[in-house]
Amino acid sequence: MVPSSSAKSEFPWWLAAAAVLALAAALFIAASDLYAQVFATVAKGIGITVFVTVIAFAMASIIGLGVALMGLSGSPWLRQIARFYVEIIRGVPILVLLFWIAFAGAPAFVAAWNALTAPLQSAGYLGELLVRDVSLLWRAIMALTIGYSAFISEVFRAGIQAVEKGQIEAAKALGLSRAQRFRLIVFPQAIRTILPPLGNDFVALVKDSSLVSVLGVADITQMGKIYAAGSFRFFETYSIVAYIYLILTVGLSLALRALERRLRRQHEE
Repeated sequence: MVPSSSAKSEFPWWLAAAAVLALAAALFIAASDLYAQVFATVAKGIGITVFVTVIAFAMASIIGLGVALMGLSGSPWLRQIARFYVEIIRGVPILVLLFWIAFAGAPAFVAAWNALTAPLQSAGYLGELLVRDVSLLWRAIMALTIGYSAFISEVFRAGIQAVEKGQIEAAKALGLSRAQRFRLIVFPQAIRTILPPLGNDFVALVKDSSLVSVLGVADITQMGKIYAAGSFRFFETYSIVAYIYLILTVGLSLALRALERRLRRQHEE
């Protein structure tokens, strides 16, 4: 059977071209001592980038789900608190939030902690917490967590609201509790709607994790900045930085698309 022209047009030529370019770049890096040295230096930050992204995204998803459920609750107070949180956090740029958490939020947290634990510290059970004890890595993770939780909460809210009300009413008629309705009826259906935008947020967080370099966290971007500042090889260094980020983001995007197609097929079956 001859494939139709529409089927031919759907072949991912862009992916084939990107794969060829990525392979050619990998071979060029392997053959060049300079680029190989730059790659070896910058690649040391991949572990930190992945760690920051995964931890921040996991915590942001948990907080975002909680905020979304607050926004859909029957209590007007909880709904208003959730709306306030989402609108305020989304209105602050991630970089500004990063600076605020690192240089204002962390000292305020340390001061509050010391005030609350003052009796225990006086009794010798706890030592005084200093600002320098809160690592810049975790300050950066908390900033990304808070920033992305507001966006992710809207993704969860939209996905949950997309579930047909009739199914929820039927679950109520069967005597299922609110938690059982969410676990057995709402969330399994909402996840199909939630997954694509949630995946987009995950890929975006991989890129935004580069912002932690402004705090000196040794991620991919920071390792590139250090190497470029010492060698003045700015073109080579930032070309490698861009190459690594592209490999990470495009690879994640393809994996998420494959997961979406698999879930869609399971739903159709």
